[in-house]
Amino acid sequence: MTETSVAIWPPAWPCAYGGPLATGEYRGVPEDFLVEECLGFEPEGHGEHLWLWVEKRDLTTLELARRLARACEVTPRQVGFSGMKDRVAVTRQWLSVHLPGREAPTDLIERLGDTPVRILEQHRHPRKLKRGVHRANRFTLGLSGAIVDHPDLESRWQLLCERGVPNYFGPQRFGPDGRNLFRARDILRRGWRKRDDREGMMLSSARSYLFNELLAQRVAEGDWATPLDGDVLMLDGSASQFVAEGNDAALIERASRLDLHPAGVLWGTGSSLAQHQAARYEQQLSDKHADLCKGLEDAGVRLARRALRMALGAPTMSRREGSLTLCFELPRGAFATTVLRELIRHRTLT
Repeated sequence: MTETSVAIWPPAWPCAYGGPLATGEYRGVPEDFLVEECLGFEPEGHGEHLWLWVEKRDLTTLELARRLARACEVTPRQVGFSGMKDRVAVTRQWLSVHLPGREAPTDLIERLGDTPVRILEQHRHPRKLKRGVHRANRFTLGLSGAIVDHPDLESRWQLLCERGVPNYFGPQRFGPDGRNLFRARDILRRGWRKRDDREGMMLSSARSYLFNELLAQRVAEGDWATPLDGDVLMLDGSASQFVAEGNDAALIERASRLDLHPAGVLWGTGSSLAQHQAARYEQQLSDKHADLCKGLEDAGVRLARRALRMALGAPTMSRREGSLTLCFELPRGAFATTVLRELIRHRTLT
């Protein structure tokens, strides 16, 4: 087992209700994993940047951005995108290209070569598309196997819809066999330098691992979704944060409605607002992983927060003979595979 194996990060509801329900397949072909970016605003229709609404298949966002830069004869820095979408999937997302005073090549699709890409829309906007500005992602997942006919599937699905899911970072964040984390440990031990980690993926892997460790501890203790005295709380769908003082019944009731969530630390420099019980969890994390915590602080990463729980937006379930389709929306940065591991057993989820 690698140290980033999700097996060491327990799912919440299977812990309480007897494990994942049954085996299932969820990504037999890219069309079984559809992702659509929900930007939350519209391009303004004018400006130096051309924004493209693109559908890609079986291709990473980074590779698409590189190919788009070559096709438009610009540098990779002149191409922007908000989120990195799955490779083995069909995904729709916005990308921007800095093209002041000129249009994209008329043969843009041909220049992209055999890239499985469709350009669905294009609009102008004054600014480059920056990382992390989209509001959410909408997932449509096709499942097959024993899970489809399991008698408890509907009740487990309803539980996830009503009470939320632990907001773990998915295994994609850590690379094949956890190699990103191993590289991150080595880089942080030597002292982080931009030239060793130009995209910041190693820093992200280390922070994500620490967050998952803290969340796993709270899942094991059964208080991952309940505000504790001194917890930093985050409003659902918002970055607004405040500290819980005492065991406030009103806050506990709001949490039960998915109106707010406890927020865990994304490690870095700066003072944590967590107090009392919540602060003790962070101290335990620092004691257990002192090397990673110090490495991130030395790298100058700023402390941030991430909700420990995610709510499923507009969830639906539909059936066809021998197959099942789940649809739901998740906030940006959340992983659909984290939802699936609350339902099914699969070699990539355990």
